[in-house]
Amino acid sequence: MKRTWRFLRVLREDLQAARDGDPAAHSNAEVALGYPGVHAVWGYRVAHRMWREPALRLPARLLSQAVRAATGVEIHPGAQLGRRLFIDHGMGVVIGETAVVGDDVVLFHGATLGGRSMRQGKRHPTLGDRVVVGSGAKILGPVWIGDGAQIGANAVVVKDVPAGAVAVGVPAVVREVHRTAEARGAVDGPLVVGAPAGTTAWTDRAEDASLLVDPAIWI
Repeated sequence: MKRTWRFLRVLREDLQAARDGDPAAHSNAEVALGYPGVHAVWGYRVAHRMWREPALRLPARLLSQAVRAATGVEIHPGAQLGRRLFIDHGMGVVIGETAVVGDDVVLFHGATLGGRSMRQGKRHPTLGDRVVVGSGAKILGPVWIGDGAQIGANAVVVKDVPAGAVAVGVPAVVREVHRTAEARGAVDGPLVVGAPAGTTAWTDRAEDASLLVDPAIWI
């Protein structure tokens, strides 16, 4: 019974994560019935539980393929996904077998957590908590993406990305972003030189510059 309640709590968290991450979501019912990214995560959670039993690995793989056909999102049941993962739009997302994803991560459509090697063992990325991966981005190989990092749309990441950094381009170039507060998928305004800590200056130019480093808008 405790396991069932724990599972239901995780499902409720997935609903809330979608509502927190998408301003177009107006109710839990809307998310539960109409969000393929959420359906894909739920299908994964069932398949992953099956995958842990050696005798159920083939059914788990078949279930993951059925979910892929229904949602356009392919998540290998062997991947390790954290809590409150939100896959926005969903279509084209691929998460490989040895990928590890932390808590409160956002993946936009077309994102790939893929490999660069055909060898056995760890060959897919590890994402920390609160990572945002823009649409069409490719993170390839057993690289580490630090907590709070942001990967820009269509970036191709083949090297580690430190916590709190932004990676953009092909191949991705990493740069640091200084933040005054922690916000999921958000970038604070530029700091005012010589002003008290936490002060931001929102000029038109500053706002335009901040948007350039926010992968969430590159959809």
